[in-house]
Amino acid sequence: MRALISVSDKTGVVDFAKNLKALGWEVIATGGTMKLLRESGVEVLNISDVTGFPEICDGRVKTLHPAVHGGLLARRDVEEHVEALRVNGIEFIDLVCVNLYPFRQTIAKEGVTLAEAIENIDIGGPSMLRSAAKNFRDVTVVCDPADYAAILDEMRAEGNTSVETRLRLSAKAYTHTAEYDSMIATYMRAQAGLPEKLFLDFDLVQSLRYGENPHQTAKFYRSAEEVPFSLAHARQLNGKELSYNNIQDANAALNIVREFDEPFCVGLKHMNPCGAAVGRDVVEAWTKAYEADKVSIFGGIVAVNREVTREAAERMKPIFLEIIMAPKFSEGALEVLCTKKNLRLLEVDMTRSDVHPMQYVSVNGGLLAQELDVETKRVEASMTVTKARPDAAQLRDLEFAWRIVKHVKSNAIVVVKGGQTLGVGAGQMNRIGSAEIALKEAQAKGATEGLVMASDGFFPFDDCVTLAAANGVAAIVQPGGSVRDEDSIRKADETGVAMLFTGMRHFKH
Repeated sequence: MRALISVSDKTGVVDFAKNLKALGWEVIATGGTMKLLRESGVEVLNISDVTGFPEICDGRVKTLHPAVHGGLLARRDVEEHVEALRVNGIEFIDLVCVNLYPFRQTIAKEGVTLAEAIENIDIGGPSMLRSAAKNFRDVTVVCDPADYAAILDEMRAEGNTSVETRLRLSAKAYTHTAEYDSMIATYMRAQAGLPEKLFLDFDLVQSLRYGENPHQTAKFYRSAEEVPFSLAHARQLNGKELSYNNIQDANAALNIVREFDEPFCVGLKHMNPCGAAVGRDVVEAWTKAYEADKVSIFGGIVAVNREVTREAAERMKPIFLEIIMAPKFSEGALEVLCTKKNLRLLEVDMTRSDVHPMQYVSVNGGLLAQELDVETKRVEASMTVTKARPDAAQLRDLEFAWRIVKHVKSNAIVVVKGGQTLGVGAGQMNRIGSAEIALKEAQAKGATEGLVMASDGFFPFDDCVTLAAANGVAAIVQPGGSVRDEDSIRKADETGVAMLFTGMRHFKH
């Protein structure tokens, strides 16, 4: 029995080769793998001894030879194949152990050049994997060091791997080469400016109990590349398994947290913020967010952008929450919160990044792709379009409200005072309906003056300004851009309301 070993990831390969030798296998190796094995006392054949041809072109050509691929692809049950190998002096190769040049790691390096990337495109490796995988009825193909132990155990017990094992390993090898090729294709197409194809690479995290509703099946996948503010790469410290709706809601909460540098907390239900606030620290931010809507936060999701302390945990514990997310939990906080066995605690990387991640949304028979809406204009006094101008405190609240309203389902209206949401109007078919909801919520909390309002889209009529002025709103921020902007500006001037146009809208459908 013959094995050919050629690996970039050399984890466990010495022990694997030694055990194959102990089982009576002859081992062939290439380049760096051969050097390592020989230095480790493993007797191996050089690939050139098998092909009768030296490695050429700086090692670019060494395994692309009939002596390799004939030995892999020939079917043992086809007489003509066996005879062809005999006539040409080619021996069977019964196992291939190959993993590929580190292309992903190469292109992830800062400042990597196209030439460097190209030199890390493996040619011979994928070819051997595909040949061996195609002939899985006779050949064992290994591309993952995690499989070494199980393969050796089966060989010791049965003399060789089973056809069922080889089929599974074949599927794994084809997956490995497909991922590798799609990664290269994505990179090369980006270099060439070709957008016609989209290749996605996601790994299964878990099968979910059900989807949005109990009759729907669902799975959760994550991208191979780790990104900040990602639930897929979060670390769960406590609680039961996440559900489909938990994941959707938690993702929405993380996108809101991304907006803020100062201590911030948001409570979220059904992908809309029900309470959000900034504070001097995480305790004050939590307290203000909770008090913004004590009813809706029941059974909700909370995200903060600071370490959860014991004091914050003690204030959160009495409230029924599904999830708490933070960049870190103190030991004291874990002692308090882990007593609630079902409460999910998730540590999430909240590192700032200039990368604009892509967002994918499936539609029937298609896929929409866009950059995530991570840019938010800072609200400045120079954006004022009315005679009245916001004071410093109102300007801070307008900035806060503007960063919240972009994450509320359109048509969206948010009412704020003192760095705290007091009313949220979401997902109505007209903007005045959302404004009525948000202002009614604010009134129910006794907030009747000095409020600010944010709208994710422009006002098509002056009715929202009229309603806002009658309910204690002193300043409004909106994108502007309506053909009737002058009507809203005129109404704001009549009522003494300051209004600012950002020139940027944030629809969230």
